[in-house]
Amino acid sequence: MKTLRFVGSSLDDLRDFPLEARRAFGFELDAVQRGQMPSDFKPMLNVGSGVYEIRIHEQGEWRVLYVAKLAEAIYVLHAFQKKTQKTRKADIELAAKRYQEITS
Repeated sequence: MKTLRFVGSSLDDLRDFPLEARRAFGFELDAVQRGQMPSDFKPMLNVGSGVYEIRIHEQGEWRVLYVAKLAEAIYVLHAFQKKTQKTRKADIELAAKRYQEITS
């Protein structure tokens, strides 16, 4: 089972989510650690190769961006509440910056 590593403020951001959303992400990240895919996800190629977005619909719209393709760990790049139909440019840029930090 791969280790989870949280980049930047992603763990603190995730801890600020409502309880039900946190629980749902816990189950989803556990599945990823076991080599499975989350139940509701999409690739985020505009952030980086191998980056996926987990989507949770509990008391709002919540997202976690992660990359699992690296051998040493699963990196959680960003955790945020989604308030619009399209993911904000700032959220994508922050995740892309953190992706660059762990891959360079």
